[in-house]
Amino acid sequence: MADDILISTCQCGKVRCQSVGRPIISGVCYCDDCQAGAAMLEALDGAARVTEPDGGTHYLTYRDDRFSCVEGADLLQACQISPDAPTRRMVASCCNTAMYLKFAKGHWTSAYAKRFSGDLPPVELRTQTQFRTSAMPMPDDTPSYRTFGPKLFWRLIKSHIAMIFR
Repeated sequence: MADDILISTCQCGKVRCQSVGRPIISGVCYCDDCQAGAAMLEALDGAARVTEPDGGTHYLTYRDDRFSCVEGADLLQACQISPDAPTRRMVASCCNTAMYLKFAKGHWTSAYAKRFSGDLPPVELRTQTQFRTSAMPMPDDTPSYRTFGPKLFWRLIKSHIAMIFR
């Protein structure tokens, strides 16, 4: 999968993003910001869902140098849950499709897994489960962390080093 390219598209097909290689992590987040952001995005007229049935948001997280918008970048609009929020959720304005989330201080982009087609990497972890509100049983297919968990931080550190030294 080192050279694999995955394509994500908006509902109408006018916006296309691509990711190259393996993601830093494939994870589901239940943090309060992701839940508030998902509620905001899913309330847009005609918007597609970004959340899983249990309320978590599945992201494929890539280094910034391995993720790009290849078509329709001019149609992307930033949405923030508050003016001082450190994250921007990028939405295809043509059809109100949430495409990805960008953390301002990070070297990574977290793309909504629901926007990709084809064989996706399996979920590797679930984070911020302390904020999970679903009554559904927690899936036991992967480690779950009340906070962000060491696996996520380790992968982010390794990816930053790799990005620096390419």
